[in-house]
Amino acid sequence: MPAARAAGRRLRFVPRRRGGHDDGVVTCAVTPVEYGVAVESYLDDLRLDAASRRVYRIALDTWAWALVGEAPPPGPQRRGLRPPAVALSALDDPAAAPRLRAALAARAAQRTPRTLNRELSILRGAIAWWQARGWVTADPARELHVPVPGGTAPRLDPGQIAALFALPVPLPDKALWRLIYDSGAPVGRLLALDITDLDHDRRRAYASGIRWGPRTAHLLRLLTLGRLDGPLFVSERRAPAEPAADRCRLTGRGRLSHRRAAERFTTATRPLDPTGHGWTLRDLRRARRR
Repeated sequence: MPAARAAGRRLRFVPRRRGGHDDGVVTCAVTPVEYGVAVESYLDDLRLDAASRRVYRIALDTWAWALVGEAPPPGPQRRGLRPPAVALSALDDPAAAPRLRAALAARAAQRTPRTLNRELSILRGAIAWWQARGWVTADPARELHVPVPGGTAPRLDPGQIAALFALPVPLPDKALWRLIYDSGAPVGRLLALDITDLDHDRRRAYASGIRWGPRTAHLLRLLTLGRLDGPLFVSERRAPAEPAADRCRLTGRGRLSHRRAAERFTTATRPLDPTGHGWTLRDLRRARRR
């Protein structure tokens, strides 16, 4: 018999193998009513490590907001906030596809295509898993496509760049934004930099070809004051589980992730963006000096 137990406000259903044999087909005697319960069942079956499970849950929770026609709260406001309760059958509602499509279009203004493709892939995988068990019949994500950034989007103009760098933000954010703007290097490469990679005198990173201007050089000197090694950019939280190479020895804080850096930038730039969405790190990189 299947067992159910409380897990916060969610229930988890323990899957049962057909005929008592591990034939690779999982069945459940009870079809979950709530989307959140179905998410937990799917994640249990994937047997992901803790970090990957968190990424999958965040993506699937994001789509829960879309299913009720709402936008997820941005960055820090969302931390610790439960997604809305929504019936799993909402995926079979004809309104599901338009809602998901609208949510995808809105998030395209805030997230990179790589992030959106990952979130969409996770949703499609979950829906296929639920369909195989007869929990849902429709696939509202089937016709969804991540918008391809076009070349007609206007670049940030000098006035917008000046307003950006005038924002009263913490030193790490200002240093990262300046470095992105000056170097034009991929954000992932910049976040992977260690303090020992910096050649302050020549305003460059050893062996990588990344270079920057005098204003960025000043900010980077301030940022690394008193630190001899470890990640150049660190998060605001301690990360004792991170590998030593990705953790600051003085503070215990871990290397700043691309996702968190993007969230902070978009949140900070909402007041400057006429659309109210906030800019992306991709926008900043495109605006770099020629």
